[in-house]
Amino acid sequence: MRLSILLPFGPVRPEQVVPFANLVNWTCADRLWQGHGMLLDSHHLINWLAGIGIRVPSGFGVTLMPLRSPYQAAIEARSVALSTGRSVVAGFGPGGLQAQRSFLGGPYASQLGACREYVRTVRGLLHGETVENDGGDHFPGVSRLLEYKQAPVSVGLGVLREKMAALAGELADVAITWLGSASYLDGILMPAMRKGAEERQWDKPATVTAIVPVALSGPGRKAEDLAGASCGTHIQAPHYQAALKRAGIAVSGDGDPGDAVKLVDGGVFLYGTAAEIHERLEEYRAIGVDEVVLNATGVGLVEGPRAAAQDLLEILEAAPAQGG
Repeated sequence: MRLSILLPFGPVRPEQVVPFANLVNWTCADRLWQGHGMLLDSHHLINWLAGIGIRVPSGFGVTLMPLRSPYQAAIEARSVALSTGRSVVAGFGPGGLQAQRSFLGGPYASQLGACREYVRTVRGLLHGETVENDGGDHFPGVSRLLEYKQAPVSVGLGVLREKMAALAGELADVAITWLGSASYLDGILMPAMRKGAEERQWDKPATVTAIVPVALSGPGRKAEDLAGASCGTHIQAPHYQAALKRAGIAVSGDGDPGDAVKLVDGGVFLYGTAAEIHERLEEYRAIGVDEVVLNATGVGLVEGPRAAAQDLLEILEAAPAQGG
């Protein structure tokens, strides 16, 4: 199982990203992941790093579908792969219903249908195909990228619940989970992926990348404060609450500190020494997760990027020697 890192804050200057990119170059971290950049564009940041000579494998988990057409999404993913010369995981998700209303004027007629068309279009374009969606309900048209050698881009789908997991198993290269304990992945999401894979049209199965919020314990730190900073905004959204409920974690989503405690107790937010965190990460390895992305956003928001970088470095340096 590979370990990667998530950029734990929203930078306002590209220079701020350099220490985290260097963690990928200097430690066992496999890839630098980012969420959807709302200050500096995530793709632009990786291209800027490449421009100053720092080229790292990158992951985008997840880019919001309402803000990019599938064609533009394919161009941006390929441009990052070409400028860095390193592999890219381009992950996408529909966002919440309120976000869709804000960006599009209304929600997608079908969440699964929109994701199906989007992933199929982006993946087809990146593989040099002419993609025809004349009968599509969400992204109609016929398109093809300017012909060039295939760039090393894998297309991912953000996964919270069973139906999206099944779709990822059918169509995506990577299923990207968020706020999912190892037990939830093992009991709910990965069986759904395997069922979806029965309809898959190519042999290589989808891999699983789990983005896992973590923080080291220490003087003056409280697990609930860090978990709340990391996950509090997400668990206000109904689709996150529904996913957590399926995992046996009922949260109010109204800022109650008890919600953060439930995330820690439920194995969603990992808190402890580096050794204790690796013991919990071993649960993900045991169930067949291919990659865990260490998400120190809670530390970054409470104590700043420097503290988050130090947490990530300590956790990575404590990683047991292991195969891919």
